[in-house]
Amino acid sequence: MSSILSGILRQKLLEIQSQLPPYVKIIKDNPPIFENILEDVQNNESRDYSLLIEAASKKYNISSIIITAVMRAESGFNPNAVSKAGAMGLMQLMPETAKALGVVNAFDPRENINGGVRYLKDMLTEFGGNLELALAAYNAGPNAVKKYGGIPPYEETQNYVKKVMSSLKNKL
Repeated sequence: MSSILSGILRQKLLEIQSQLPPYVKIIKDNPPIFENILEDVQNNESRDYSLLIEAASKKYNISSIIITAVMRAESGFNPNAVSKAGAMGLMQLMPETAKALGVVNAFDPRENINGGVRYLKDMLTEFGGNLELALAAYNAGPNAVKKYGGIPPYEETQNYVKKVMSSLKNKL
C-alpha cells in the first residue's frame, strides 16, 4: 500500500514540477519517500503539543515519551478526534472520565492532556506501576483489568497495549 501512495505522491510532484520554470526544482535526485513524509508530519504534530506534554510529564511524574506514545495511539495527535465509543480529544477521554477529572472542554489540548495524563497516573498507581496493566486499564477500564487479572482478552485492548509498548521500544 505504501508503495502505491509513494508512487502517487511522486506522480503529483512530477505534475507540479512540469508546470514550474525549469530552474525551479522540487524533485531532487533522491525523491521523497512517502513514509518519511508521514513520519515528519507526525513528529511535527507531536512537537505542537510538546510544551503541554512536558508540563504534564513534570506535574504527574510520567515520562513525556510515554505520554507521546499514548497520544499517538489514541488520536494520532488530532485534538478533535472522537471515537465510535465517544472518547474525545488528544488523549481520548470518555465523557464520564473527563468530567470526573475536572475536564470541562475535552477538545482543549491543555485540558485533555492534563486530564489524560492524570488518569494514566491514576492507572499506574492502581496497578502498582505496571505500565502494561495501566495502559490496558486506560483503554478498557480498570474494572476489566481487575476482572481478568491482567490485560483483558479484548483484541482492541491487546493491540493497543502492543502498539504503545512497541512505540516506546522504538523511542528508547
